[in-house]
Amino acid sequence: MNKMISTKGLKVDDTLYRFVASELTPGTGIESDAFWAALNDIVMDLGPDNKTLLDTRDQLQSRLDAWHGDHHDRPVEPAAYRQFLMDIGYLLHDGDDFAITVDGVDPEICSVAGPQLVVPVDNARYALNAANARWGSLYDAFYGTDVIPESDGLEKGDAYNPGRGQRVIAESHVFMDETFPLQGATHAVVRQYRLTGTDESRELVAELSDGSQTGLADPDAFVGFSEANGELACILLCNNGLHVELAIDPTHPVGRSHPAGIKDIILESALTTIEDCEDSVASVDAKDKVAVYRNWLGLMKGTLETSFLKGGKTRQRSLNPDRHYTAPDGSPLTLSGRSLMLVRNVGMHMYTDAVVTADGKPIPEAFLDAMVTVCAAIFDIRGLGPFCNSRSKNVYIVKPKLHGPDEVSATVSLFSRVEQALGLDPGTIKIGIMDEERRTTVNLKECVRRAKDRVIFINTGFLDRTGDEIHTIMAAGPVLPKAQMKQAHWMLSYEDWNVDIGLETGFSGKAQIGKGMWAMPDAMREMLETKMVHPQAGANTAWVPSPTAATLHALHYHQTDVNQQQRSLMGKRRASLDDLLTLPLVDPDTLSAADIESEIRNNAQGILGYVVRWIDMGIGCSKVPDIKDIGLMEDRATLRISSQHMANWLHHGIISKDQVDRVLQEMAAVVDRQNENTPGYRPMAPDVENSIAFTAARELIFMGVDRPNGYTEWTLSEKRRQAKQQQSR
Repeated sequence: MNKMISTKGLKVDDTLYRFVASELTPGTGIESDAFWAALNDIVMDLGPDNKTLLDTRDQLQSRLDAWHGDHHDRPVEPAAYRQFLMDIGYLLHDGDDFAITVDGVDPEICSVAGPQLVVPVDNARYALNAANARWGSLYDAFYGTDVIPESDGLEKGDAYNPGRGQRVIAESHVFMDETFPLQGATHAVVRQYRLTGTDESRELVAELSDGSQTGLADPDAFVGFSEANGELACILLCNNGLHVELAIDPTHPVGRSHPAGIKDIILESALTTIEDCEDSVASVDAKDKVAVYRNWLGLMKGTLETSFLKGGKTRQRSLNPDRHYTAPDGSPLTLSGRSLMLVRNVGMHMYTDAVVTADGKPIPEAFLDAMVTVCAAIFDIRGLGPFCNSRSKNVYIVKPKLHGPDEVSATVSLFSRVEQALGLDPGTIKIGIMDEERRTTVNLKECVRRAKDRVIFINTGFLDRTGDEIHTIMAAGPVLPKAQMKQAHWMLSYEDWNVDIGLETGFSGKAQIGKGMWAMPDAMREMLETKMVHPQAGANTAWVPSPTAATLHALHYHQTDVNQQQRSLMGKRRASLDDLLTLPLVDPDTLSAADIESEIRNNAQGILGYVVRWIDMGIGCSKVPDIKDIGLMEDRATLRISSQHMANWLHHGIISKDQVDRVLQEMAAVVDRQNENTPGYRPMAPDVENSIAFTAARELIFMGVDRPNGYTEWTLSEKRRQAKQQQSR
C-alpha cells in the first residue's frame, strides 16, 4: 500500500494526492487543500445517507426473498404483487404529471439524434478514437466490414480491390439517393457537382452524364462547402440535423474511380461519447484511479495524446480540430470535430481506500469521482484549452446502478454540493440516469421528477437490467434461459416503458432517450439490418461498439426523423406495469439435459473469457470470443447477467455444484485456446486451483445469491489486487 497523506480530515493515497496537487487543480482556481476539505465535508454530511440507502437495498431484497419464497409454488397474482411492492416501499405511486425543466443543454443531446459510444477512459487510444468518432468515412465503413459480402470477387484482401471499391460507391449512391435525392436523377449519373450563384447566395448544381443539370430535391439540404486551390473540395449537406460531407478530389485513387470525383463520403457519426470510469474499466486502487482521471483531465484540457504501433508503424493520436466551411450565404461555418463527451462515474455502492476518513474507513468512490471529474471539466467550462467540449458549459455525468427515486435525490444533492465546492453555477452538472435496475424502472417517472432540472438522458440496457431482474426475484424460482429473456413480457414492456416515460415527462427536444449496445462489432451487416428499430421506437440515441459502427448506425438516423417519430408516439398508452412485473420464470420440466448443458457451457465460457482478462490483465472491456468464437463486446454488465443466471439455476437445483465445476474446467481450456496468441495471457486450465482468475469465476457463481444486487465488482477488485501483487513479486 502506498504512503497515505493526512489532509483536511482525510487520508489520501500519495499517488492521488500528488495528482490532485500538481495536475488537477492548478489553473482551476481551486487550491488542493480546499479540494480535500470540501470532499471531507461531503463525506461527513452525505456519507451516512449513502450507507442508509445501501442498507435499504438489502432490507428490501430480504423482504422480496421472503415473499417470493412463500409464493414460489403458485402463480403470482398481479394485483397482490403490486400491493406487496407498494406496502414495502419498493413501488411508489406516480405523482402528478410534470415536464422536465432542464435547459441550456448542448444540441447533441437535446435536439439532434444520433449514435452514442461508450469507451473505457483508462485506455487513451480508445478514449481518443471515440472522441474523434464524431466524423467517419462511409466508404471505409462499407469497404472494411461485412456490410458488403466477400464473394464474387469482392474480397477485401491485403491490397485495394477495385471491384469492392465500385460496390462501395454503388452502395453510397443508394444512400445519397435516399437521403439527398436529386430532382429527376440519381447521384450515380452525376459527373460533376458545382456551385452557382453569387458569393452571398450559393446553390448546388449536379451536372449529369448526358450534359443536363439538376439540383437537390430539397435545396436547403445544402448547407456549406470548402475549397482547395480554387477548386471545390467539399460539399456539406444536412438531413435530420446530421451533416454529411462529400469530399471531392478527382486526382485521388478513389476519386479517379468515381464519375464525379468523390473520394469519400464523411458522415457525422458519434454525436456523443460516454468516457467511462465504471463498468468498462478495471480500476481497483489509487494508481488505477489516477490513470482514469488523468485521461479524462487530458480530454477536458484538450491535451491528451498517445502513440501506438499499428502495421509496424508508430501512429500518433490526439483530439481532432474543428471543421471549417463556408455557408451558402458566404458566412463562416464551424462544426465540432469531436463527439460531445459525457463521463460515467461509479455507482454509489462502491467504496475506495484511495481516500479514507481520519479513522481509516473507505469513502464512497462516487464522491471522489464526482469531485475529480467535475474539477477536470473546469478547464472546458472556462475555455482554458484549445478545444471546446460543451458549448453550453455543462458537465454531463452518467450515473449507473441507481435504485429508485431516493437514490436519484441523493445524487442530485451530491452534484449540488460539488458545484458549491468548486464554485460552479447551480445546475452546471447534468445527470444521465441509467435505467438498468428494476426499482428504477418501475419508479422511472418519480426518478425523473427528482432530477427534472438536471436530467439529460434515460436509457435501457438489457444486460445489467436482466442481472438485476434475476437477483431481485432470485427466490421466486428458476429463470428463463438467457436467449428467451429478450422476448419475455417484462423485457418488451421495459423497452417501451422507458420511451413512454421519457415522452410523458417532456424529454422530446430537451433530453436523450437511449437504447442499449450492439454487442457484435464484427456483425455490421446484421446491425445495419436490425438496429433501425431503436430510432423507430422513439429513441434519439443508442450505443454502438466502435467508431465504424457509429458511422453505419448514423444511417438509421437519416432514415428516421426521431423528432417526428417522438411526436407521433406522444399520447399513446403507456406500456403495462403488470407486464413489467411479470416474473420471467421457466418450468424446469421444459428444459432438457442438453438445453441445460448448453446454457451453462455458454455462461461459463463467457464468464471465464471476461474474468481472465479483467483479473490477469486489467482489461475492463474488450472483444471477447464467445463459445462459437464470435467476438462480443463484454463488460461487467455481461458478467453480471451470466453469473447471476448460473447462481439462480444452482440455487433452484437445475444444475449442481459438481456440474458447474466440471463445465468451468472444460471451458477454461476453451478460453485458453482462444487466447493462446494474446500477449501477456496466463493460461488457467493447467492449474485451475492456483489461477486467481478461475477462482474469481467460481466465486461469482457460487456467491452470486449473497452478493448485494448480484454485483461483481467486489470479487473482481479483490482478485485483481491479488493478481497485481502476485505479478509484482
